[in-house]
Amino acid sequence: MAQLVREVMTPAVTTVHPDASLVEAAQLMRAHDIGDVLVAEDGKLVGVVTDRDIVLRAVANGVDPLGVPCLAVCTPEPVTVGPEEPVSAAVSLLRRKAVRRLPVVRDGAPVGIVSIGDLARAQDPDSAPAGLGRAAEGGPDRR
Repeated sequence: MAQLVREVMTPAVTTVHPDASLVEAAQLMRAHDIGDVLVAEDGKLVGVVTDRDIVLRAVANGVDPLGVPCLAVCTPEPVTVGPEEPVSAAVSLLRRKAVRRLPVVRDGAPVGIVSIGDLARAQDPDSAPAGLGRAAEGGPDRR
């Protein structure tokens, strides 16, 4: 059974610059089949923008997503976890902060992402939450 976050996280992260448009972020989400992108500047995590952020904080308000930077709608200073932290710490953070994903950072730099599905699979591969986030074709969609 996995004991550390680095053992269950998705190591590849998709990032955008804070000045990138919401359209650019949405296109990256579509291209990578993910629901969020990390907002990073100079290699450091500054926020997370989700598909829900784009819809609720921009499109629903009639804002043109071509003219709005990611920094304007992202969650700044998101809750994070370190790669060497125990899986139990990540589970605790997800529960306490009521989030579905945690950026994994080392010295402020994003190195991965861990989702509720990743953690459920690590603790009990046959549990119902372990199936969360799987792509429609049956493969793992870890974000």
